[in-house]
Amino acid sequence: MASKLDIPLHGPSVNIVRRCGSALSDVIQSKFGCVATFDGVDFERGPSTVQQRRPPVVPEKRFTVKLHGGVQLAVWKADLTNFQVDAVVNAANDQLQHCGGLAQALSIAGGLQIQRDSNDYISRYGSLKTGDAIVFDAGSLPCKKIIHAVGPHLSKYPSKSDLSGAERLLERAIESILDKVKENHLQSVAIPAISSGLFNYPLPDCANTIVTTVKRYYESSRSSGHLPKDIFLVNNDEPTVKEMTRACLQIFTNSRTRGDAKTSTPTVQLGNVHLTLKRGKIEEQQTDVIVNTASGQRDLKIGEISKALLQRAGYGIQQEIYNAPQTGHVIITKAYKLQCKQVYHTFCTEKCKDPAKQILAQKNLFNSVSECLWLAAGNHKSIAFPAIGTGFLGFGKKEVAQIMSDAVADFAQKVQKKLEVHFVIFPPDNDTFKAFEEQFRYIQQKASGPNFTHALDVMMSSQPAFEHRDDFHGDRALTPQISLIGPSDETTREAERWLSGLLFRSSDTVVIRNNFIQHFGEKEHLQLSRLIKGGVSIDESFENGRAGITVKGDSTADVVCAGLQVEAMLCNIQMEFVTEEECAMCCAVSTKNVSFERKTVDRSRPEFTERLSAFRKCGLRILKVDKVENPTLKILFAVKKNQLSCTTSQTMFQRIPAQFCEMVSRIGFHAEYAPPNEPAYGEGIYFAGTVQKAMEVWKGPKEEYLYFVEANVLTGNSTPGKPGLILPPAVGTDSLMLYDSVSGGRDISVIFSGYQALPTYIVTCKIV
Repeated sequence: MASKLDIPLHGPSVNIVRRCGSALSDVIQSKFGCVATFDGVDFERGPSTVQQRRPPVVPEKRFTVKLHGGVQLAVWKADLTNFQVDAVVNAANDQLQHCGGLAQALSIAGGLQIQRDSNDYISRYGSLKTGDAIVFDAGSLPCKKIIHAVGPHLSKYPSKSDLSGAERLLERAIESILDKVKENHLQSVAIPAISSGLFNYPLPDCANTIVTTVKRYYESSRSSGHLPKDIFLVNNDEPTVKEMTRACLQIFTNSRTRGDAKTSTPTVQLGNVHLTLKRGKIEEQQTDVIVNTASGQRDLKIGEISKALLQRAGYGIQQEIYNAPQTGHVIITKAYKLQCKQVYHTFCTEKCKDPAKQILAQKNLFNSVSECLWLAAGNHKSIAFPAIGTGFLGFGKKEVAQIMSDAVADFAQKVQKKLEVHFVIFPPDNDTFKAFEEQFRYIQQKASGPNFTHALDVMMSSQPAFEHRDDFHGDRALTPQISLIGPSDETTREAERWLSGLLFRSSDTVVIRNNFIQHFGEKEHLQLSRLIKGGVSIDESFENGRAGITVKGDSTADVVCAGLQVEAMLCNIQMEFVTEEECAMCCAVSTKNVSFERKTVDRSRPEFTERLSAFRKCGLRILKVDKVENPTLKILFAVKKNQLSCTTSQTMFQRIPAQFCEMVSRIGFHAEYAPPNEPAYGEGIYFAGTVQKAMEVWKGPKEEYLYFVEANVLTGNSTPGKPGLILPPAVGTDSLMLYDSVSGGRDISVIFSGYQALPTYIVTCKIV
């Protein structure tokens, strides 16, 4: 069940949050899966104090449309040098000399390989023709391929005839790019406004030509064969992004028939929130979360939306909502037969004639939408709302459109994560759709202005539905505080404990223990050197198998801000590590992606009750048992079992920090998660045969919650270990024949391949 917790700020902590709030939010999300919001604090403007890897442009999606064959075309404002996609397109010259503009930026980001491959090609085959495209590996860019395309080069003031000739060449360049996407079976490609910069192609004409060509390509016979999933039109400057959006709106709106106009989907980008209005049935949505408006009796047969969801999901959802505890305005249930991951059931109050009660009903609706948004932002990427309150609750259609939009606008001002928000209107309900459509036009007008934050402030202050908004929203901003929303009480409490230790410290020293520090490379050490200023010093250490960084200084605020940036670097390193491991796992078992689930075991089931005794003997009370299901890890474990000729595995335990629970479920065991207090038997992955032994192997500072991973471990042919081993020793004189593991007595085993252990359960405990 979701949990919310507020942390008041005072003294130096206010200054720290003012300077580093964005970094703080990112780290809390990465470490604990919690969303952090800040009230009563004005963040500093100017150069960001957060992660140095953050791109200079915050990615924003501005427009999406489905093309023939299901290909999705989208306009993005983003930095191509770090856009996550299968292939990026470079606007190249015919000699492939990447010495200016986007070409230079991509070449620098991709490393020496980009220019080296280009030079090799030119030396072998000569220059490219205008309209040609060529595919190379992407070097250090975060994609698989880079496509160099040569667009037409115009004079600064081209004539009409020059522009007419260039149009066909630009069309050919775009067609060549899409041909390469097809030939290389790429799923996605990011295309900039080719020729519009240094090559002087007029921007409006360039946008029209690119959009028209992409549209025509997928409507013609040229698109037969492989079809990509996504075509992204990506640029990092506002004028170009606006022209691309304008061209898409104009071209795709004009191409619709009258009948198609009914299916139009207005969208608007509010910071990290992409808001979409659409007609449809809420029970058919495929977003991560579907929102239901439920009756106070929790009877899903009451209300049209609840009935539709109940009919599609099945009776299991009714049984769960009857038994589920409620906190705040929301109950979360599983999706059952719906095509989402979770259902958020909200409980709004009926609007009556009493003016005071009307305001309370409006507040309730606003808060219900807000709470759903913050809960979704913690673990999900998309959420779908029906038009809440337009049925038996008695709200007006325009009133609901305003209140729900108001809640999204308020959320968009604070959220640090991207979220897709859908307002889904029942198809025959034209009046409600028109009310929301009118509200969308108002939002688009405000959000398209140069100052997004100010525009939202204006929008919030001018909404007629909330004359008394200060009664329930504005007052909260007077007291500085951090609000944490997490998936459980344990996660929010872990985040609070970490935050409090960081923000409310008396010492001018921050010590960070994390073995992923060993993965720091040249970039990270350069970042560390930049943090050493104004009396701040940073020392790295590695003792007894544990890596650490100590930050010291004269000012607590400076030290904490520097420590936060180190934490942000570690979060980045860990995300990259997970991505690389998932790729390796996919290659090993020939699958497209890694899927996993952590299913909480009911307290009445044997899987829960059978574990109580062993943990109780160690003075621990079990709060939760999660079953880990990861088909890819299971296959790799079976392969390893066959390789080692093991007939059985041992049930063993490992105690890990909270931040690695998700990682072990996703990519299995690695030595970085849980180095023992004394690595007396080698530098591998340690397991204990009992809970008691795990408590001895992994002693730590007093903590509120302890996390144990139960695993099946293949020890195979084992031998006693010793300090310093990075692999098991050889069996006899044959240096190629190694033992499968090493031991430290009866209850400690050390393996050197993570695939020799399969995580089965994660047990969350509290010391009695």
